[in-house]
Amino acid sequence: METPASPLAERWRHRVDRAAPYLELLGIGWLVPCLRMATGESASTQARALWRQLGIPLLAIAVLIGLWAWLAPKVHTSLGALPGPVQVYEQAGNLWADHRAEREKEAAFYARQQKRAAELRAADPRAEARIHPYTGKPTYIDQIITSLKTVFTGFVFATVVAVPLGIMCGLFSSFNAALNPLVQIFKPVSPLAWLPIVTMVVSAVYISDSPTLPKSFVVSAITVTLCSLWPTLIKTAHGVSSIDKDLRNVGRVLRLSWPKMIVKLVLPSSLPLIFTGLRLSLGVGWMVLIAAEMLAQNPGLGKFVWDEFQNGSSASLAKIMVAVLTIGIIGFLLDRAMLALQAAFTHRTA
Repeated sequence: METPASPLAERWRHRVDRAAPYLELLGIGWLVPCLRMATGESASTQARALWRQLGIPLLAIAVLIGLWAWLAPKVHTSLGALPGPVQVYEQAGNLWADHRAEREKEAAFYARQQKRAAELRAADPRAEARIHPYTGKPTYIDQIITSLKTVFTGFVFATVVAVPLGIMCGLFSSFNAALNPLVQIFKPVSPLAWLPIVTMVVSAVYISDSPTLPKSFVVSAITVTLCSLWPTLIKTAHGVSSIDKDLRNVGRVLRLSWPKMIVKLVLPSSLPLIFTGLRLSLGVGWMVLIAAEMLAQNPGLGKFVWDEFQNGSSASLAKIMVAVLTIGIIGFLLDRAMLALQAAFTHRTA
């Protein structure tokens, strides 16, 4: 027979129960059984829950890695055998070492300029010492950062366009009837079709001797915008059109202006579906970006993959597989970040 828990243990159990949905949201729900065991709950029950949430996924990953290690040497390509987990791990370490070495070279480059500038000012206080920017090659980490900046820029543009249009479609059936054919026509268009058009338009319009943003960055961001705005637009329109009519009538009775009605009634009621659309759009944008970077040779992870494919060295396949795993992990983390934002704004964890 289970002994009654102390008041302190009860308080901790209550805290664990409150934290559980958020830990699940962050992808670390396996901590919940551990915390519950620490508060004195049934060890066997929590051990089963821990096995289900952590043990089974880890076992599946271990089986996959084992199959990969066993099958990889049996697959021969023009560059040799397919790299296994060990080779991929080694190349990941090499890419990180290259990044650190490049950052050390950058720091030494600026240190030398600072030293020369100090000597110049000591000789002539009125002299102007110019610091030249470092022009070393971008590292793997730099490519990741570039891709993240690009996808977030395109995603923000897509959100700014899609959410207002979705609200209008949900509120006014005539507006929805006018826009729906365009959505159905442009939604299936591949990023590979948009990219040449965007490139030509940006090249013709975005002309400057020293542009604030590189042209390649603008091209990739606009391509992401054009391909990722549709899920948000559709889900926003669906969410707004699904609002209870009684709620709209309350707004009319209170004589709320349209801006106030949208802010006070429409957006709070449709936020869950809007965030569903945002999650889908961010996922689509991340996939589109990699393809756009590969095709247009714009800086980012896509260009890294294409360069390694063209390089054809013995380590290229392993580096490409590092990039594939990186793309997948980042996609998972982006989805979790959107889930966390949804929980923060809608007070829902699912």
